[in-house]
Amino acid sequence: MHRTYSMRQSRAPTASQIQNPPPPSSSTKGGRLFGKANIGHTFRKSVHPGAFGPDLAKKLSQLVKMEKNVMRSMELVGRERMEVAQQLSIWGEGCDDDVSDVTDKLGVLIYEIGELEDQFVDRYDQYRVTMKSIRNIEASVQPSRDRKQKITDQIAQLKYKEPNSPKIVVLEQELVRAEAESLVAEAQLSNITREKLKAAFTYQFDALREHSEKLAIIAGYGKHLLELVDDTPVTPGETRNAYDGYEASKAIIQDCEDALTNWVEQNAAVKPSLSTRARTLSQRRRNKAQGVDLADQDQDRESGLWVSADQHAGQEYEEDESVRGRDEERAVAA
Repeated sequence: MHRTYSMRQSRAPTASQIQNPPPPSSSTKGGRLFGKANIGHTFRKSVHPGAFGPDLAKKLSQLVKMEKNVMRSMELVGRERMEVAQQLSIWGEGCDDDVSDVTDKLGVLIYEIGELEDQFVDRYDQYRVTMKSIRNIEASVQPSRDRKQKITDQIAQLKYKEPNSPKIVVLEQELVRAEAESLVAEAQLSNITREKLKAAFTYQFDALREHSEKLAIIAGYGKHLLELVDDTPVTPGETRNAYDGYEASKAIIQDCEDALTNWVEQNAAVKPSLSTRARTLSQRRRNKAQGVDLADQDQDRESGLWVSADQHAGQEYEEDESVRGRDEERAVAA
């Protein structure tokens, strides 16, 4: 494909990879028995995800399996995009010099998009595996819930059939222990769920941001390549000027490679900004979560403005004349 220049000749790590080392290869890429296609992928799409396993973990198990199908689809898109890039270069080889050179370089860029999508799948798998760890915790909590419910049902059944059975006291003691164990497990689940949820989607959004920024870089340099194609209409029998853009196209590809290699998150072109209202509400929510600071509640006492109750004892207050007059009138009327 790369008749004149290949973006992938040098595979030195990029600045982003040095700053944030790439994860291991996606778990969806290994263990295939029949080549690129995977029977398990087709089976998972036909069978309802999350149909098996503990009740508590079924919903998240369904999400994890659906995400695996998404990753399989992204892998397929990446491979087919590379094949499209090769076919574009093959088609352009028989065209005029300018079209031949530009389509070859466009093929390089499109092939690079396929490579980026393959890397994106690996980083996306970090998100999926982290969500999967929440599912595993949920599955481990289910037995304690089941045990507590089973003991509760046994107590209710005995109270209905044998109200005076001595087993009721024993079961109630077991229920207390089961509830204590369940409280510990539920607290761990609550803490781990929040921690892993934030970590998982941080992986996904960081990967998505890098992928999108690099796609935008490739798209920008691709449009520069298109400017090398002379689309001025010609009349029958007229010949076009000789194409002299080989060095320019090679320089554009080199600039694109440098931009991709040197990209880091700090240099991202798109930086989300919150509105004043959203920022205020978010800050208020964080302050509320951190609690109210009562460190200054005794400030008046320390400043001397606060007066104790015993200091009021020796003070006399004048009684309101109007109140005294009304009291005297009531006494006379009585």
